[in-house]
Amino acid sequence: MRELRSEIEIDAPPARVWAVLSDFDSYDEWNPFIRRISGTPRQGERLEVRIEPPGGRGMTFKPTVLTAKPNRELRWLGRFLVPGLFDGEHRLEVEPRSDQGSRFVQSEKFNGLLVPIFGGALDKTEEGFRQMNAALKQRAEDDKSRR
Repeated sequence: MRELRSEIEIDAPPARVWAVLSDFDSYDEWNPFIRRISGTPRQGERLEVRIEPPGGRGMTFKPTVLTAKPNRELRWLGRFLVPGLFDGEHRLEVEPRSDQGSRFVQSEKFNGLLVPIFGGALDKTEEGFRQMNAALKQRAEDDKSRR
């Protein structure tokens, strides 16, 4: 198993951060890592997700939503071919801070036989997390993008 994790402090309330995260149609405007998501963020639903890690090869996959709690968490499970080969449980969490701001945590746990082989690709994925988190911070804090 391997886990990637990146977090960032955002000077915007959780509802604002969630509004940006759940507006899948605008991902191509701001998100350098997850370029596109289609589908409904509801438990049991399948999404179609396009990621483009920096310096890596882009890929599209169809994970199943495990958890969708507005203003708190979106979690999905993606698999490569069959269970146990290369599984990734991706989590996007918004935590409230006492000052009305938020902490955003993006993480993913990878399990399966191919995890050791994809080590270099996972390093690029982790950099993608950092880039996305910074872009989310900017978007959520930017008054011009608020609707």
